[in-house]
Amino acid sequence: MSTLKLASPASTRIGFIGIGVMGASMAGHLIKAGYKLNIFTRTASKADPLISLGASLLNTPREVAQQSDVVISIVGYPKDVEEVLLDDKNGVLTGFESGKISIDMTTSKPSLAVRVYEEFKKRGAHTLDAPVSGGDIGAKNATLSIMVGGDQNVFDACLPIFNVMGKNVRLMGKAGFGQHTKMANQIAISSGMIAMCESLLYAQRVGLDCESVIQVLSSGAAQTFSMSNYGPRILKRTFDPGFYVEHFIKDLGIALEEANRMGLILPGLIQTKMLYDILAADGKQKLGTHALMLALEKLNGLNKTNDEEKKS
Repeated sequence: MSTLKLASPASTRIGFIGIGVMGASMAGHLIKAGYKLNIFTRTASKADPLISLGASLLNTPREVAQQSDVVISIVGYPKDVEEVLLDDKNGVLTGFESGKISIDMTTSKPSLAVRVYEEFKKRGAHTLDAPVSGGDIGAKNATLSIMVGGDQNVFDACLPIFNVMGKNVRLMGKAGFGQHTKMANQIAISSGMIAMCESLLYAQRVGLDCESVIQVLSSGAAQTFSMSNYGPRILKRTFDPGFYVEHFIKDLGIALEEANRMGLILPGLIQTKMLYDILAADGKQKLGTHALMLALEKLNGLNKTNDEEKKS
């Protein structure tokens, strides 16, 4: 496999598509690291903070691709990935030439990652599927876990870029394997979120000081990212999104689809998806994933008033 090299940050043009809860912070880190950024977002106002740092706002993914050496995308759903990367008029692929690299950091379908890899390869271009874990906190602190699928030489070339945004970066295997790893991640988080919320619900009902409970549990075997980072938000009744409920439902649906395809029965995943569907049906799909507590409270007849459900 041939060696693939990128120029120094000052000479490498990066396109960034998707300036959302996580994307804005990730793009900001790249600018501060010295990369020239070309950005595209459907909501132009989201680009203002990055433009003030020196980024250029372009009109289409195609234009971003034409003016960039590497294009990073982190959008909402698989259909958005298809539109951004493969649209035959304005997609990234239409603006690519041989040797350029597309990195999709959206949590998407493994099968779509393979299809994207194959389509870009026909043009002599390269792709990596590189979903992330760590939420808004990891994005802001540049401590994301980044799980990558694709070719070794492309991963090696892009590692300096990944290291600007994350701390635990690993090539998991061929195209699609980054997405498969992310599915394993979401499955682990899904049941863990139930456990964390049920733990706090129990502590509240018995009359314990829940702040103390979080501190104690976070220093023992029950320590989890969710307990340490989302537990305090739940106690403050702050359910602003580090990661949207609606996007988590999308992820759990993909995981269930993959599990069914392989003949796996995953009861914890099924139960979690059901609870998040209840939350979305109650109009709370734009809240953070830790708002699962609201669904458990509803099941137990412990509904809180709307003004207690703070949204930042």
